[in-house]
Amino acid sequence: MNDLMSLLFETNAFKVCEENKPFWLTSGTISPYFSNTHFLYGSEKSAQEFLNFIDNQLETVPKDLIPANLFEQVLKQYESNEIYKTVVDTLKEFIESKIDLTVIDYISGGERRDWYFSLIMAYLLGKPHITIYKDLTTVVNTCDFEEATPVEKLEGKRVLHIADLITMASSYLKSWIPAIKKLDANIVTSVAVVNRLQGGDQVLTNLGIRSLSLSQINETLFEKAKELGVINEAQLKMLKQFAEDPYKSMRDFMIAHPDFLENSLKSSDSKTAKRAKACKDQNLYNL
Repeated sequence: MNDLMSLLFETNAFKVCEENKPFWLTSGTISPYFSNTHFLYGSEKSAQEFLNFIDNQLETVPKDLIPANLFEQVLKQYESNEIYKTVVDTLKEFIESKIDLTVIDYISGGERRDWYFSLIMAYLLGKPHITIYKDLTTVVNTCDFEEATPVEKLEGKRVLHIADLITMASSYLKSWIPAIKKLDANIVTSVAVVNRLQGGDQVLTNLGIRSLSLSQINETLFEKAKELGVINEAQLKMLKQFAEDPYKSMRDFMIAHPDFLENSLKSSDSKTAKRAKACKDQNLYNL
């Protein structure tokens, strides 16, 4: 598992902000770190290339043909990239050690970033794959992706959902669970590569879904980053404060650094300016 932690840093799948320069999130809030789990595909460059490939497929190819095309790409990456292979093999071993796979009928993954891990996992575990699109449509493939099966109902079948990341489980509530329920099947277990520990586990547990994760963004990870020289003591302190109370720690930062918001509003980067404006307009930190 230490190898996986190191790879999170090596690929920038887990990236900590520079001192006193937290990241702006889409919501208009700020964070001392961001996580791009799909960078574990090998690198930021290769992950972005695959994301571009996915987007092109979504725009130009019939949905029933997309999973096989995506699988071809991830299999090539698995066979040629040591970082991705290490992550996938670690995930496979974790799943086999935690879950009785004889009671799992299907593996599912949702558009788009789950597909970095769910497709290859279905193949390696020998389970048919349910590809879930954001519009709640689904495509079912054999584990080798040689055949796409038009299936409307999977009465009572049990599904293991593979996710790249779990935060508050909003994608599960909005898309993944309803899509599987439309098939009269049930997600019984969820495995995320990274868990941000922001309440998603409890949401799934309340719905009767077992929630597991290969790695967690917690104090152990922060200490490992410090040990590897990725962050300094000040950054470590900010991460720990954020983990304890995200709202209070970032509000305290805003109060202590009033120029941060003002400078962000004037930023030449449109995303930064837009997110800072959302923060100010909605008074997200009650400043």
